[in-house]
Amino acid sequence: MAEQTAAQHELAALIVDCLNLEGVEPSQIDPDAPLFGGELGLDSIDALEIALAVSKRYGFTLRSDSPDNQRVFSSLRHLSDYVEQQRTA
Repeated sequence: MAEQTAAQHELAALIVDCLNLEGVEPSQIDPDAPLFGGELGLDSIDALEIALAVSKRYGFTLRSDSPDNQRVFSSLRHLSDYVEQQRTA
């Protein structure tokens, strides 16, 4: 498993909190593992919850009709990279 950056760990903690993932520690989420269809068992409703939590925490909106969503939500690393890009934009 790849090592998480500080930004990835912060985002992983947000995901664990907003989805009430019992028995999952933020540090256990592999930055390169699929967020959906993988070990976490997340679905499209979870994607909406994550998008809402990210919007509240970081102050920008993840649009449901964005063509980039499949890539952005593919892994913790991609989501974290996208959040960082939006925060500095």
